[in-house]
Amino acid sequence: MIVDLDDRKELGRTGERVAAIGIGTWGIRDKESARKALRRAIELGLNQIDTAEMYSTEGLVGEVVREFGRDEVFVTTKLLPKHFKSEDSVIKAARESLRRLGLDKADLILIHWPNEGVSIKEQIRYLERVAEVGICRHIGVSNFDVRELEEAISSTRRFEIVVNQVKYSPIDRRVEKDLLPFCIEHGITIQAYTPLEGGNVTKSKILRDLAVKYGKTPVQIALNYLISHERVTAIPKTERVERVEEFRGALGWRLEVEDLLAIHRGARVPSEYLY
Repeated sequence: MIVDLDDRKELGRTGERVAAIGIGTWGIRDKESARKALRRAIELGLNQIDTAEMYSTEGLVGEVVREFGRDEVFVTTKLLPKHFKSEDSVIKAARESLRRLGLDKADLILIHWPNEGVSIKEQIRYLERVAEVGICRHIGVSNFDVRELEEAISSTRRFEIVVNQVKYSPIDRRVEKDLLPFCIEHGITIQAYTPLEGGNVTKSKILRDLAVKYGKTPVQIALNYLISHERVTAIPKTERVERVEEFRGALGWRLEVEDLLAIHRGARVPSEYLY
């Protein structure tokens, strides 16, 4: 396998690079703790921050971004599929996201998951209009399979699909079969959400064994496994500063190929730990 040694990954085929590890904000319970964690992440260069309309964290993310300066953070947000029934509905929802963020423009806006009642072609056309009117710089999708992503790519006119945000972890490696190779071939960056399986990666024997071998933690082994793949960034969620610092320790080195392949062949956790 080809090991990607870069800690800053190209965003689609734009030439722009983003941090290989960022921070997700789904399920935040303590916003003050989360604010401290986000600040520390940006200080450490983990400045790719993910939010969404449905997370109720756009306001929090916007506050932290404004504190550090707009150019210091790459902001991704996502729109609910229900808006993709018309161009006006999508643009209105996107403007509302910007209002909550308190920003003039988002870096990247995604369709949170496909609207099954509207053609992919129409959804992408509506999303392109969001970029055309200046609400965001880039567009992408989330939770799209290969067929849906292929249709999305063929539907674009002015803007490229630069990201597909999907569930991907060393334990849940389903995307490696078809979706990851497709994204690599077509120059699409994967944002891996739930990369730590809610902490369950620490229950995997192989990840724990490798943590001992490398003098790292199972969390760092898990994140390093993901970003060792071409086109993959990870967006673990945390509200803890010390966890952010642990994430930072996954950068600047790479697992050996034989260990990457060992994880690929068999990282798992006992079923009683899974959801």
